Amino acid sequence: MSETENEEAVSAEELTKSAKEKLKNASEQDSHIEVADLEIEETWADENIPELKQIIGALLYGAKTPLSISQIRSTLKATATVFGGVTKQFEEVKDKVIAEAIEELRKDFTGANLGLTIAEVANGFRLQNDIRCGTWLRQLLDRGKPAKLSRPGLETLAVIAYRQPCTRSEIESVRGVSVDAMVRSLMELQLIKVVGRSELPGKPWLFGTTKSFLEHFGLNQLDDLPGMDELRRREEARAAEAAAAEAEAEKDEAVNEGSVEEETSDEETAEVVKEENEFGAEREEGNE
Repeated sequence: MSETENEEAVSAEELTKSAKEKLKNASEQDSHIEVADLEIEETWADENIPELKQIIGALLYGAKTPLSISQIRSTLKATATVFGGVTKQFEEVKDKVIAEAIEELRKDFTGANLGLTIAEVANGFRLQNDIRCGTWLRQLLDRGKPAKLSRPGLETLAVIAYRQPCTRSEIESVRGVSVDAMVRSLMELQLIKVVGRSELPGKPWLFGTTKSFLEHFGLNQLDDLPGMDELRRREEARAAEAAAAEAEAEKDEAVNEGSVEEETSDEETAEVVKEENEFGAEREEGNE
């Protein structure tokens, strides 16, 4: 063995011995961190540091629920605090930069035709399959017939979604039937939840939709519900009509009050003229 090879072997043995001593002296939690640090340094030995969008893509892939921008930022900051080193460069990333990275990642998926896309649902982002590939995915997962809500359940859910928060009696007044079973079923499916109590006598429960509802139907917020704009326009039109009717009624009342005052004034004038005529007739009789 040459002198150079001997030196490299000794150096490797010293590094290995040093690493073992570190792990031995550290606590169990710290030892995991040390191992992770060593793996990070080895992975990035060639300065092959991932881009921000790559990190975000990995987070979206591993997350079970949609991630908000604030959750991604918190993860980056926590990672920098725990591991330090090159992860520090992502510690102070702004929300705007994260949003731009997500949009760039979305364009990458779309442009590469990978069958994946990033969807904005439930006030967060998630990595999901392209909707056009759903048929094959259902076949793979043995879901030829996707689970569907019953018609009564869907109608009850629609009433709650569009009128929330609402009481059970309000739902029944719209549907015309008892909804106890449907409400219980929807709560078991975690599509609706109790959001408070009404101020009506007895303080009945108020129901509203959940975050799972938004995720299930691929909505980012309730305003994305089909027909919400039309429903809002109708409500605004109804409110405008009510305000116009009230203003017209006030105007008519004011006109009527003015007419009464004018009639009263005419009567008073006529009374004065009559009194003056009578007084003049009396004076003429006196002169005669």
